[in-house]
Parts: sequence; C-alpha cells; structure tokens
Amino acid sequence: MSYIEESLSKGEYIYQIFPHHWMVRVAIAIHFIIGFITMGIWLIPAILIWLGWRNTEQGVTNKRVIYKHGIIARKTDEMRLSAIESIIIKQGILGRIFGYGTVIVTGRGAGDVAIKWMADPIRVKREIESADHIEAEAA
Repeated sequence: MSYIEESLSKGEYIYQIFPHHWMVRVAIAIHFIIGFITMGIWLIPAILIWLGWRNTEQGVTNKRVIYKHGIIARKTDEMRLSAIESIIIKQGILGRIFGYGTVIVTGRGAGDVAIKWMADPIRVKREIESADHIEAEAA
C-alpha cells in the first residue's frame, strides 16, 4: 500500500496520482551507463537515484496535495487544498520541448510543495485546481 493510500483521513479519497515524466527514466539509465563505464564506481549513486525515484509519490486527494520521497527516511510535503494561494509552473527549454517541469504549490502558513519532473505540468496544475474546486463544493 502506498503512503498516499495509508494516509487518507475519513472521507478523503485519491483524486489523481501524478507520474514522473519519461525523461526521469532516461536520466536514470544514463547514471547506470556511467556506472558500467566507470567499472562500478558510479553504480551505488545510480542505484540510490533509482531507489529515490521508485520511492517518490505525488498526487492530490479531495483534501490535500501530497509529495512524499525518501528511501529509508521519509519526507512528506503536504498542503491542504483550502490553503493553496497559487500554483507556479517552472519549465526550462528542455522542459518546454519534451513536456516536463516543476509544479510549485504555494499557500498560507506552510512551506511550498514542489513536485519535480512532472509530465505535462499544465495538466497537473489543472488537476490540482479541479480538486480544489471539488473540495470547495463539498464544504
């Protein structure tokens, strides 16, 4: 069971889980290729990067935005939908070309939630705004 599923409160349900962009797999593959070229010297960092990617969850429920990462220790960034003030999209040149970016959710009284390597960040922004709209209607 995923962290997001485990952490659901009463009446809360998962609205959307956000997958990473396929470029993450390319970056991980490059790290493993470097590991083989360096005769295993870079293999441990490559494995740690892969495990970090495998243990990252990001999504939105009808009540909050969640970003969880960590291999052994767990770090979560969560924000209630009612506390969201703005959603910022950051895309570099390659991000614009290949369709990935970082979505930063800012809000009142809490730190920002930055969700990196998002496929189609504009869709992610729309999904978060739609979930916020659903929560507002339910209240």
